[in-house]
Amino acid sequence: MGAAVACVGAAVWLLGGRNSGARRAQLLLAGGGVAGVGPPGWRELTGELRRIRGRLRAEWWAVVVGLVLAVLGSSVVPVVAGAAGVPVLRRVRLAGEARRARERRGDAVIGLCGVLAGEVRAGRQPGEALLRATRDSGGLGEAQAAVLAAARFGGDVPGALAAAARQPGAEGLSGLAACWRVAVDQGAGLAAGLDRLEAALRAERDQRADLRAQLAGARSTAVMLAGLPVLGLLLGVALGADPLRVLLHTGAGLGCLVVGGVLEGLGMWWAMRIVRGAAAV
Repeated sequence: MGAAVACVGAAVWLLGGRNSGARRAQLLLAGGGVAGVGPPGWRELTGELRRIRGRLRAEWWAVVVGLVLAVLGSSVVPVVAGAAGVPVLRRVRLAGEARRARERRGDAVIGLCGVLAGEVRAGRQPGEALLRATRDSGGLGEAQAAVLAAARFGGDVPGALAAAARQPGAEGLSGLAACWRVAVDQGAGLAAGLDRLEAALRAERDQRADLRAQLAGARSTAVMLAGLPVLGLLLGVALGADPLRVLLHTGAGLGCLVVGGVLEGLGMWWAMRIVRGAAAV
């Protein structure tokens, strides 16, 4: 109950804000504004709830759900379980953010190759074309300063591009470094090589997207099966039983809860491992 009161107090603080008085004064002094002192309206309440949802990281919703279940079941076990799930959910979130960052960097590399090919085809020298292409599109990431310095002052541009290719998602820059080295050292056409490189990178990206689309069904099925125990609890409540009391306040229920949670985690880990293995192959 103390945790529930703390949650309610935090929600009130977030809804009101630390500077609610200052905001009301600004509304009055802005001219024509009316500052209400009563409870917020439905539109304001929904807006504040969206703001709170945006502030909360995905992993902290496990604690919120645990607090709700703790109040409903009069037990601290859901709170402990929710707190234990925070590191796992944080790892999942960070992995997803890293994957999206890799995809964005890969798209930027493809755009860089296309813009650079257009600049070279327009008659500019490779160094000047790289400077202009980098200004119009990203792709070099944190190594942009080193690559541009090498291009501007006659340094080792292929070496700088190869170093930039070590960034996650920027592997295509190694192909750009090879095209640059062949074009500068042997006089080959840089624009033609960049066109072929861009086409190859686009084909690889489309292949990965198609593979993710094919594996989305298996991933969704695994997640749906993982949610079936929650559906069972809801059915128990609908039938008039008290599954939370059995699970949280009896020895057999606690044993079933622990064994079921372990098997649930192992099943999800195994299913996602199969999906990741298929994607890697």
